[in-house]
Amino acid sequence: MREEYDFSNAKRAKDVPHLSKLQAETKNKTCVTIMLDNEVLQRYQATAEAKGISYQTLINNILVESMT
Repeated sequence: MREEYDFSNAKRAKDVPHLSKLQAETKNKTCVTIMLDNEVLQRYQATAEAKGISYQTLINNILVESMT
């Protein structure tokens, strides 16, 4: 590793299109860590893959549905 890095030409995330999009997508969301049984996680991952979404999105959708 270098002792110093030059960030004088660095751009803010909001000025980089793909990073700006990611920030917008995660607005009003909080990153958490939870412990799930391996079997539970594998089932959600398989289901999510079949639906073409991430397993985090699938779990979030199921939790939202359970609130209604």
